[in-house]
Amino acid sequence: MHILFPTALGLLDLRLIIHLRWRYSRGFSQTWRQLLQIPSNASAGRKTAVAVTHCKAGRGLIKINGVPIELVQPEILRYKAFEPILLLGRHKFAGVDMRIRVKGGGHTSQIYAIRQSISKALVAYYQKFVDEEQKKEIKDILVRYDRTLLVADPRRCEPKKFGGRGARARFQKSYR
Repeated sequence: MHILFPTALGLLDLRLIIHLRWRYSRGFSQTWRQLLQIPSNASAGRKTAVAVTHCKAGRGLIKINGVPIELVQPEILRYKAFEPILLLGRHKFAGVDMRIRVKGGGHTSQIYAIRQSISKALVAYYQKFVDEEQKKEIKDILVRYDRTLLVADPRRCEPKKFGGRGARARFQKSYR
């Protein structure tokens, strides 16, 4: 029994795909990797928001939860989601399709998770399919502008303790 999967080459047998994956992991030409459209994945988070990006060779489409990036809501934060694209230029994203799934958190946290995820996915794609020199160039541009485009913010909300209204605030003390 043959299990067929759609790829850029047409329908391929599962055994052939496994064989090709085994071969490319041992130095097989990168054109085969692109023809099989093996995606480069990256995830990013901000507070409780998590964004996962699947990045593969394509026509430059960027969709967030099935919606084009140009229609991201809220409109005020749309520019923040566009930052990696504006910094690097549309030509870097021209041959890449990105599908981003984001959940959790609020609007602002989701947008910050999206922009970090886009940046990390593009760096991973360039490392995997293009070359190390261009990857380093992209990484340097992003880090020079804003380090949080590639590095997660480690701050988390501290849990409340007894004896006060919050994590550090204490109830007022009376001596008389």
